[in-house]
Parts: sequence; C-alpha cells; structure tokens
Amino acid sequence: MKSFDAIVIGGGQAGPFLAARMVEKGMKVALIERKFLGGTCVNAGCMPTKTLVASARAAHVARSGAVYGVNIPGEIAIDMKVVRARAEAVTMNARNGLIGWFAGMDGMTVIYGHARFEDPKTVSVNGETLTAPRIFLNVGARPVIPDLPGINDIDYLTSTSIIHLDTLPRHLAVIGGSYIGLEFAQMYRRFGAEVSVIEHGPKLASREDEDISDAIADVLRSEGIDIHTGVSDIAFARSSDGITVATDSARIDASHVLIATGRKPNTDDLGLDAAGIITDKHGYITVDDKLATNVEGIWALGDCNGHGAFTHTSYNDFEIAAANLLDGDDRNLSSRIPAYALYIDPPLGRVGMTEKQARASGRKIMISTRPMSRVGRANERGETKGFMKVIADAETKKILGAAILGIEGDEVIHGIIDAMNAGTTYPALQWSVPIHPTVSELIPTLLGDLKPV
Repeated sequence: MKSFDAIVIGGGQAGPFLAARMVEKGMKVALIERKFLGGTCVNAGCMPTKTLVASARAAHVARSGAVYGVNIPGEIAIDMKVVRARAEAVTMNARNGLIGWFAGMDGMTVIYGHARFEDPKTVSVNGETLTAPRIFLNVGARPVIPDLPGINDIDYLTSTSIIHLDTLPRHLAVIGGSYIGLEFAQMYRRFGAEVSVIEHGPKLASREDEDISDAIADVLRSEGIDIHTGVSDIAFARSSDGITVATDSARIDASHVLIATGRKPNTDDLGLDAAGIITDKHGYITVDDKLATNVEGIWALGDCNGHGAFTHTSYNDFEIAAANLLDGDDRNLSSRIPAYALYIDPPLGRVGMTEKQARASGRKIMISTRPMSRVGRANERGETKGFMKVIADAETKKILGAAILGIEGDEVIHGIIDAMNAGTTYPALQWSVPIHPTVSELIPTLLGDLKPV
C-alpha cells in the first residue's frame, strides 16, 4: 500500500490546482485521472466548443460583410477538417501544458486509471492500493442519454463526440433546448447545416425569465434555425439517407442527431458505498458549506457535487477548499453568487436572481430593461439584438440579479458581478464614469431607470 498526504481523484478544474497548492506546502499528493487531465473544460467543453463558436462567428461575419461595405466574392466555404483541427490544437495545448506542469512538481504523482474506494481512507487503481488521510473527488459529469424510442437504433452525437466531426451535417437535429444544445445549434447553422432544435419544455433555456427565453428564440430563428418547444413525444428511426426524428408535431429528416438533454455526475462507479459517502437521488455527492462530504476527510469538488456545472464554479470550489484547509481562512459555498453565460451570438451574461426568483422571494423589487438597439456601441457594430435587464431590492438598494443578452453581454455582466460581490448599492454604481463608446457605459443608465413593480 502506498501512502500519501492527499489523494485527488479527477483531473478537472478544481482537483489539480488544489493538488498543486498542497505540493507547494510540502505534501505528497497522488492525482488520479482515468482519461485526460483538464476535465470537461479542456477536453470536451469550454475550450474546444468556444473555439468552434469562434470559427462559426468568423463564417457569419464573412457572409455579412456586404452590410459593412466589405464585399467578398464567391460563396463562403467551410473547411470542417481545419475547423476541427484548430479546436483540437487548443485542447492539446492546454492538456499538454498541465502534463508538463505536473511533471515538474516534486511530490506530485500522476496516475492514469480508474479509482475506486476500498474504505474511507483507501482507494485502488490499476491493481495498486493507495491511502491518505485526505481524499478529494473532482470526477466531473457526462452527457445524459434519455430512454427514447429508437435511440439505440441510431448513431447519435453527444456534446463530447460532436466536437470531433470533420464533415458538415446536412441537417442537424438537436434534442434539448438548453445551453449546450443552443450553442451547437447556432454554431452548425453558421457552418451551413440545416438545424432543428427539439425541446420538451415550453421554452428554450428553461431557467431564464420568459422574456429572455423568447429573445433567445428570436435570435436563433432569425438565422434560420427551426425551433420546436413543448414536444411531448420523440422517436427515432433510420432512414435511407439519415435519421427520421418523429415528434407529436413534426417529422424531421435529419442526417445527424445531437443529444443535449443534460449531464449526470460520474459517481456511479467509484465505490462510494465502500466509503459510506452519501449522494442525492441524481447521484450528486452531498456536501456541506465547506465542500466536505458526510465522511470525515473526504471532500467533493466541481460538477459532481451539484453546486454549479461550470468551470468557474469548479475552480471556485478549489479556492474555497484551499483557503479553508491551507490558508486558515473561513470561506463558504453559500456565499457564492451564481453567474454564467450562454455563448450564442449575441451572448447572454447572467448573475444572481431571475425576475421570477426575485418576485417569489417576497422582496419589494425594482426592474429596469433597455433594448440593445439603444446602445451606441451596438448600433456602431450593427449588432442590436437583445436587451439588458437588472433587478434590485427596493429597500436595501442592493442589486439582486441581471441579464444582458446582447453584444459582449458575457463581458459586460462582470461590472454587475463585481458590484454584487462587493455589496455595492445600485445608487453608488450609478455614479461610476464608464468609458465611451462601450456597452458597459449603459449600466449606470440602466440602473437609473429602475422602477418599482
């Protein structure tokens, strides 16, 4: 049996950085990864997909050049092999960077294999047994494949496999109208495929307010994406030239099907029962406000604990654990203000409560909205789709949440994220002097238009 000061299972966005901090403190650490360092973000998420989004936007801008007085003769052609190779290069650069970083650390042992608990202090991997007083789980999540009629009879894609396509689908049917599905839908439409989005719920991006969801649908429809919501029945069958997707309201002749109906944690094959670790009904590991599980000496970080399915929340889990365990700090998961983005174009930046959540909280609230068509920078760039929205507490004057669907919305939202984390009241933020011409310069104006509801 090999002994370590700590064992980290999973090489995503929390575990490796925590392992590196512990090594800096002179600890002996084993990092176990079953496949690739970097987790979902590096290998099948943020980095490759946003690289693909950039290629798709380049195609869209090229096609729109005449509007700006830039005439490009001939048809805009997409070389999917180059598109794929560029995304893979970004992934490999990041992955190899991690490999090189860890290889140079004394005290770090990287083991590739499938780890399972033998007891609360012991794990087995590749026929070896390892033990440590501290064990950290950062095992991530994977796509959920729903049990739909005919699904096992077709060759479907997931968010992991679609990034390896080097040919252009004739018609891509996206099953699921949430964040992952919508990004791929617009991306492949801009590459030149016909695209249909099929969503069981009544609206796209179901966690958003209805006005945001409607605006997202308008953006996608304006680019020729076919959207079906409120679909109760879906079935698949092979056809002579692809896949038939039959719903209760439509019949779609697709060449490819992307299943984008959510993700589930990679916790079902870790031997958690042997360690006595509790999970919820969805398989997420139950943690307290310090990210500790019910078993002393074991913590769960990142997607597998169900407290955020994003790279930035996973990295923040590392920050919380490192601050509390290594720096003598007292940081809590509950103090994190939720924030995220949807990377369609224009993007959606989100922070804090939705209007629906704010109304349900019983607070006296104020709301302000402003269309992007009234933003000078958006008009100068010719990108006026979407709108800004902010919600505030009428009594405390604190900002409760905001949504910016529009040009650079994923960047502009950070002004409000920072203000909320600092506890700044909206009247104080109104007196900032932003740079002109920017999209962010409209934040004080947006706040100045807050009205009670």
